[in-house]
This record gives sequence, structure tokens and C-alpha cells, in this order.
Amino acid sequence: MAGNWKMHLDAASAAALAREVANRVSRAHHCDVAVMPAHPLLPAVARVLDGSSVGYGSQDISAEEEGAFTGEVSARMLLSLGCTYTLVGHSERRENHLETDSLVHLKTARALQAGLIPVVCVGEKLAEREAGQTLHRVETQVTTALKDLGDGISRVVLAYEPVWAIGTGLTATPAQAEEVHEFIRSVVGSLYGAAVADGMRILYGGSVKPDNAATLMAEKDVDGALVGGASLTAESFAGIVNYGD
Repeated sequence: MAGNWKMHLDAASAAALAREVANRVSRAHHCDVAVMPAHPLLPAVARVLDGSSVGYGSQDISAEEEGAFTGEVSARMLLSLGCTYTLVGHSERRENHLETDSLVHLKTARALQAGLIPVVCVGEKLAEREAGQTLHRVETQVTTALKDLGDGISRVVLAYEPVWAIGTGLTATPAQAEEVHEFIRSVVGSLYGAAVADGMRILYGGSVKPDNAATLMAEKDVDGALVGGASLTAESFAGIVNYGD
């Protein structure tokens, strides 16, 4: 269960939220829990979460190792702050920063090379769903992002986020989510074999809330959630993490 805090909070409020999340999910042993603050907030969050059961990571990573890349954040920088995870290819990065499938692949490979766990985001826009292109679009994204990763593939986490359900209040039905998750697993299986596909964690992201988490998590191929707005309060995020209680 991962919380993407996007461009919210400041150092003090991020630390306070991280502390409350850690307290509320300390007995959650059924899943891994992580939060992804904005880059400047990582040190404040790290100080609170180090030694707790909650991991943390970045919302993005540079495809480059180091150099004259103003505004970019390298894997080494993230590791030096104790990050375990990084999001890669979130729809807002693809849409607002024109990230291509090929760039997402390079970032995924860079994260694995550095020892980070990439949470690779894929998903279709509303027009693509309405045109019946969902599975084709997702297959292209998955195939490109995961090509030639070797043994590193075992550390990759995928997140299916229908773009039309992010921040809109709309949510894919459990059946819609399962259809795409099952398809994604079959694509991974065609690339790396059934064992890798069966072991891969595929998260659902798209207006996940405490009141719909249980029905989404009940689907066979939905292994967790990438949570946006509902991760900005400890009560709602913990309600999702502890959906079975």
C-alpha cells in the first residue's frame, strides 16, 4: 500500500503525517506500506520513519546517473536519504512532463541498477478506454517499460492507474480493475514466465478510498493500492491499509 503525496504539505506537516501514519499502521503485517513525499520533504519524513514499519520513496527519478541535469534527482541522492522505492512513469509525469514509454523504461532500469524498487505506473486515458484501446495501450506501456531487465524484474512493482479515475472521484469497478490486472499479469508472463508474473505485485491506483478498498482488494489480481488524495490524511490512508479490520 503506497501513498503518493504529490505536491502537497511542507516539512513540518509531512513529518507530522508520517508519524501519524506509522502509528496507525504499526500492526499491519499483511502488506508493505510506503509513502512518497515530494523530494524536498524526504529528509523530514526519513527522520520520522527510519526504524518504523513504513517505507518511503520518491515520486520520480532521473534516468541519468549524474551530471548537468538541472532540477533532476538521481538514484544516488535518493539512496543517501534512505529511500527504498521510487515511482516511475506516473500519469501526471507522462502527461504534464511529456515522459515517453522509452524514458519510463530507462528510469526503471536506472532504479533497479541503483537498488531501488521501481513502482512503474501504467494506464489509459478516458478517450482510449472509450475507443476500446485500454488493453493495447497498457500492453505497450508494460512491454516497453519492462524490456531487458534481467533478474531485476523480480523487484519491480506495477501500478495500474486508469488516468480517467485519478483525482476525478471516478473509480474503475472491481471487475474493470481485475480485467486489466489479469491482462497485465499475462503480459508479464509472456515476457518473463509464469513464475515471475505470479510473484509480481500489481497495485491499483485511481480514487482508492477506505470505503472501496476492500472490494478492490478482493479481486484475485489486485495486490495493493497506489493511493493519491486519500493518503494525505492518516485516518483515511490507514483505513485503506487496514481495510480488512
